[in-house]
Amino acid sequence: MADHESEAAQLHQQFGAAEPQHEKKDLAGGSLGKDTEAEVRSIEAGYVNKEGYLHETPLGEEPTEEEKRTLRHVAESLPISAWLVAVVELCERFTYYGMQGLFQNYVQRPLDGSLGQGALVTPIFGAIVADQYLGKYMAIFYFCIVYVAGLLILLFTSLPISLQHGAGLGGFIAAIIVVGIGTGGIKSNVAPLIADQYKRKTMAIGVTKEGERVILDPGLTIQRIYMIFYGCINVGSLSLLATPYMERDIGFWSAFLLCLCVFVTGTIVLVFGRKFYVVRPPTGSIITNAFKAVGMMIVNRNMDAPKPTWQAEHGSSRTLPWDDHFIDELKRALVACKVFTFYPIYWVVYGQFSGNFVSQAGQMEHHGIPNDLMQNFDPISIIIFLPILDRIVYPLLQKMHIPFRPITRIALGFVVASLAMMYAAIVQHLIYTSPPCYNQPNCDLALVNGVREGNKVHIAVQTPAYMLIGISEIFASVSGLEYAYTKAPPTMKSFVQSMYLLTNAFGAAIGEALTPVAHDPEIIWMFVGLCVASFCAGIIFWIVFHHLNAKEDDMNALDKDEYGSDGR
Repeated sequence: MADHESEAAQLHQQFGAAEPQHEKKDLAGGSLGKDTEAEVRSIEAGYVNKEGYLHETPLGEEPTEEEKRTLRHVAESLPISAWLVAVVELCERFTYYGMQGLFQNYVQRPLDGSLGQGALVTPIFGAIVADQYLGKYMAIFYFCIVYVAGLLILLFTSLPISLQHGAGLGGFIAAIIVVGIGTGGIKSNVAPLIADQYKRKTMAIGVTKEGERVILDPGLTIQRIYMIFYGCINVGSLSLLATPYMERDIGFWSAFLLCLCVFVTGTIVLVFGRKFYVVRPPTGSIITNAFKAVGMMIVNRNMDAPKPTWQAEHGSSRTLPWDDHFIDELKRALVACKVFTFYPIYWVVYGQFSGNFVSQAGQMEHHGIPNDLMQNFDPISIIIFLPILDRIVYPLLQKMHIPFRPITRIALGFVVASLAMMYAAIVQHLIYTSPPCYNQPNCDLALVNGVREGNKVHIAVQTPAYMLIGISEIFASVSGLEYAYTKAPPTMKSFVQSMYLLTNAFGAAIGEALTPVAHDPEIIWMFVGLCVASFCAGIIFWIVFHHLNAKEDDMNALDKDEYGSDGR
């Protein structure tokens, strides 16, 4: 009972509620008579409800099924260590976007996705290093060192004296290879590391400052963590508001120096915040064991075949280096990987905002707005709508007991992305029906004082397309990060995260395949096709996987055996 008292005191301190003071009654409403010491402790620990009946779960304990259904679910506050990891990610994304946005001008030719593809494939390597050998924290640290080395190469070879001696192109190629390895290794590990900072793994009873009994829901807290994490990514991406002007007014080296300084700042935060972090050790040959277990599933055509109990029941005396619980966790991870199979379609749509949307903006009247500046409306919309959803919409849905599970959010993200493509097609139609060049934008008729002005459609008309892409990211991309973490076994968080990130590489490859139709006037039909594809994918995704919403809490609860019966 002492543990219950301690837990109750901690929760009351956290939520600011006063200790409950109720007259003690039995379930029929009669007096219980003289207090006993046990009865007093029951009240202090939260066994009584607002009416004084002794039938509620104590504070800090796991709620009953009835309480899960009737009480409001809330997210908890983030620990300081999670905020520190978020700062590290913000600095890395500031650096990544700030320099990548300059690369095309730097080499004065298309890059064919060099850095992007490298950064999307290397997370697998980084995940294996983390889960099997170094652990997430040390893997991030070492990949930060690699990243800094790449930035130094880029900086020194971009100095005027280096460019004069022909070091620019060679240095650039070496830098994007090294930086690609660094960012890939960081990307697969920093997302699970931030969620590792939150320790609770099972639901618990809590009390708000207003005295309302609520469910402290780890699922909602992980959702909030990844919304904040994604917000930091998009704050970092706003570096493109600064680096192009530094490139223009001072030189490429100044922009690359800024990126280096910001990244070093993030690395310092990582190092000096070490004492605050929850750091989980590597787990040896866990990835190897996972592949062996999957092989056994395929050979036996049975998902339970790798379980020691299944092997024993079928007369095998084989000794396996895992238990039944590990196979249950692996099956859950495979469910997540199946969910990710739809994501390449989404990433093709997402990729339009930094590619064909920029080209489309170049076909319109600029009114002093650079066409590549418009893409900043994507992160701006995310920064605006994230807190609205997190602090207003999602809590309101919880208060109304309307579930908004990850599978539903992902499906909605696909549908919203399809609306962005529909709007892009409408804008393209407006361009093709406007003078002076109609369906051949940027023809000679558009030349005004030697500058091509584009057709007579204001560039601001494009803004909703970027905003819709941003909103779709909150539903699809954030929920994908969340799903990759919550459905991965504790020993394979980084690896499953890398599988999710790998879908982005497949989406980029599909985008490359669509290049032959990405020209006037056929590009309008590409937008229409992507609209239909994304909408249909979202509907089919929901039909195929919506049953997983009902299993969400049960699948997430598998983690509690890893951390103890109380889930912390």
